[in-house]
Amino acid sequence: MTARTFRIALVSEHASPLALIGGEDAGGQNVHVAELARNLARLGAEVTVHTRRDDPALPRVVPFAPGVVVHHVDAGPPEPLPKDDLLPWMATFAEELVRSWTVAPPDVVHAHFWMSGLAARDAARELGLPIALTFHALGAVKRRHQGDADTSPAVREAVERELARSVDLVVATSHDELRQLAALDAMPAASMVVPCGVDVEAFRPHRGRGRSAAPHPEVPVRAPGRHRVVTVGRLVERKGVADIVEALALLRDTELLVAGGPPAGLLDGDPQAAALLAAAGRRGVAERIHLLGAVPRAAMPSLLRSADVVCQYPWYEPFGIVALEAMACGIPVVAAATGGLTETVLDGVSGRLVPPRHPVALAAALEALLSDRSACRAMGREGHRRAERYGWLRIAAETLGELTRLAARRAAGQRQCLVAEGVRP
Repeated sequence: MTARTFRIALVSEHASPLALIGGEDAGGQNVHVAELARNLARLGAEVTVHTRRDDPALPRVVPFAPGVVVHHVDAGPPEPLPKDDLLPWMATFAEELVRSWTVAPPDVVHAHFWMSGLAARDAARELGLPIALTFHALGAVKRRHQGDADTSPAVREAVERELARSVDLVVATSHDELRQLAALDAMPAASMVVPCGVDVEAFRPHRGRGRSAAPHPEVPVRAPGRHRVVTVGRLVERKGVADIVEALALLRDTELLVAGGPPAGLLDGDPQAAALLAAAGRRGVAERIHLLGAVPRAAMPSLLRSADVVCQYPWYEPFGIVALEAMACGIPVVAAATGGLTETVLDGVSGRLVPPRHPVALAAALEALLSDRSACRAMGREGHRRAERYGWLRIAAETLGELTRLAARRAAGQRQCLVAEGVRP
């Protein structure tokens, strides 16, 4: 078996690499799966991404990148559904995986998110395939921060504990995630930390003159005399955008660009967008906040580079890809001191870390940076240097090495079983 012919099945039940980022259930996991698949293939692997069909017009198999195809799995109605409503369809998803893998078995399965892990684990067990799992987020952490607002199925925490102990390998995106698993008495038998990555070819500092060089047409022109803060993410409450709006009211001469939510043409009917605009109106900053909707991936580097500071301020965050992308662009980051963000953003070096859900402290951190251009430039340079360690090709190489070793261990174990049974392998 060589990397040239090594076959990897990535299972991502709700987060398709084809999705437009910023929608209700489209965010960092979509980016992670897309870039991991693309770069695993660049290293010689053959990759199939299995994701749920949410549109009847989608072809069964779609080429995504050289060496990568997306397989749309029929599980539940072929329409968009909230990810928290998908659990009843995971048995069907697993059955479809078994059918697919019986015809073309992968060498290893790498599932993403707990429901993907459930379907993929059951299918892999039936066929004797090795399986790795990346949770991306843990139900216990989500419930701790959201309380009664958490819409996850009631069985999520129990299923995640069982999965952590039963898969062959847990690939965590941060050391914080492993600490959380240990606290839940769900420490896996085998685990490793491979952080999320960044496309260092696309996300990089400007090569032209000044921050206004070659802006993307979908990035608004900055208002004269104003600082610019950019935040990117879904408009759900836990992403903390409302806290950034509260902080904006304490800042002068500063505008806030918010990328996320439905496409711009559908923002008027979006309740979360309406709630943010209402909050901005109450705080007297409505004319300084601009909701951009879901921004095309191609426009994201230009959007981040247009900022003086990028602010990512969720209540909790398993990793935080946007912070890393901003650092790669040479832009300082003010982030919530939670989860994986504390491992990505170095406080006082590549940005500032602020306790989550504390708008006054957030405003103070933003003001300190916005009023000190030399500090912004220094943190931007340090952030760029740090982000270069997270290039997707390097992250994919680490992942491929572990997946290859996992498949080799499974193959060796199967050979030993055959020998013990008196069968020549």
